[in-house]
Amino acid sequence: MITLFHRPRTRSQRCIFLLEELGAPYEIHVVSSFRRPDGSGEADPANPHPHGKIPALMDDGTLVFESAAIALYLTDKFPENGIGPVVGDARRAAYVSWLAYYAGVMEPAWMSAFMKWDVPRGTAGWVKTDDVMAFVIATLERGPYILGEKFSAVDILIGTTFKMFLGSPMLVKTDLLEAYVERVVSRPAFARAQERENG
Repeated sequence: MITLFHRPRTRSQRCIFLLEELGAPYEIHVVSSFRRPDGSGEADPANPHPHGKIPALMDDGTLVFESAAIALYLTDKFPENGIGPVVGDARRAAYVSWLAYYAGVMEPAWMSAFMKWDVPRGTAGWVKTDDVMAFVIATLERGPYILGEKFSAVDILIGTTFKMFLGSPMLVKTDLLEAYVERVVSRPAFARAQERENG
């Protein structure tokens, strides 16, 4: 059985969305405590994430943590509906590239903007948020989803993040981005995930 370690009203909710899209059997362990950004709080001793963060996922004793890794693991384990291109699929290279780009470039760019860190272009592989968004917008102009015509787990990561920040100083609202977010969150699996938000 798959167990998702989750905290309501956090981005671990997107892993519920993913599990619902895949039709995978799972249970939710609501994490009772966690470390807060100010350093206070204690990690839930039942949470297997090495830093007490969420999401984390246990699958019959196998630990997977970090959203992009969970997305890759689950779409490889449950390939039937095709939201994670498998080895041999021509879209596989773009899929794994976008998962890595989300974790290694997009998240650091947004975090540096949120924290008001002045990170020079090209530093440690990071880029500015305007560079990230130029790439995302050019990609979405070519197709309704990140990989083109077909929805994928990459859209779960990016679309739900955009839903949180669209219209804020972090992410300017545009018709293109608003329509993209709506395509992602209007899926029935997203509604089911919302219903399971509290476990």
